[in-house]
Amino acid sequence: MAQEQDLDLVEVAPQADPPVCRIMDYGKYKYEQAVQKKEARKKQSLVVVKEMKMRPKIDTHDYETKKGHVVRFLQQGAKVKMTIMFRGRETVHPELGQRLLDRLAEEVSDIAKVDTPPKLDGRNMTMVLSPHKDSVPNKPQQQRQPTRTRRNQSRPPKQEPEAVPEEESEKKPARPIKVTRAEGG
Repeated sequence: MAQEQDLDLVEVAPQADPPVCRIMDYGKYKYEQAVQKKEARKKQSLVVVKEMKMRPKIDTHDYETKKGHVVRFLQQGAKVKMTIMFRGRETVHPELGQRLLDRLAEEVSDIAKVDTPPKLDGRNMTMVLSPHKDSVPNKPQQQRQPTRTRRNQSRPPKQEPEAVPEEESEKKPARPIKVTRAEGG
């Protein structure tokens, strides 16, 4: 029957009693399976974990800069692993790191929640923050427009050379090409 219809006879369940076979176009079936797998891969989301490291005696400006990076990572939809690194006598005072991580968690609480609370692991204290679902903006895929570099911005657009009559072009000798070399490379 399969040969008459120019299709394939495919054994679907060989362990069944009796074995189950099906008449189908096997190439088309494999293609449809591949398309379904591709669609499933498009829909799944990849969880990205970014890490930000600090020291317990961090200055306020450095703290604000790091906090800005954390906020940017969270708004992009990535999880953030905060690490406080202790050195020397700093390991005696883990409460300083705990206080720093709690302060950060409180300041970004509107866009993130604490996945893993602060815990001491050897000489490091870690905490994981994950973004709230509503704080991550869903950006539609945009067509990237070519950006102009700084070099191209200052240069005026190229103009086509004016047509020179053949009589005049024959009179002028060709100018030699000037070659320059970069020094010091």
